[in-house]
Amino acid sequence: MTTQIQEKLIKAHVFISGRVQGVFYRFYTEKQAKRLGVSGWVRNRLDSRVEAVIVGPEKKVNQMLSWFWQGSPLSKVEKVKTVTKKSVKNDPFAGQFTRRPTI
Repeated sequence: MTTQIQEKLIKAHVFISGRVQGVFYRFYTEKQAKRLGVSGWVRNRLDSRVEAVIVGPEKKVNQMLSWFWQGSPLSKVEKVKTVTKKSVKNDPFAGQFTRRPTI
């Protein structure tokens, strides 16, 4: 009988500022999240920021947090603010990553 050790899951809530709307930032975020295998969502906000929630193994979430500084080829990221970053027991997004409507 083998015992599988589950990686620690981290949930991060992030706001990204700069030239991040109208430059395919959400599209590239979704593409990168799926490439890394993290779940969550991304959306534009009416205040010109992009908001995202990412859930996954700590290493992959940290890779995604670093990637937010790169963004899409046309973006110019000025600030990435992590509001919360905490351990979670389960993935509330069941492995899915989506683009949500602007709020």
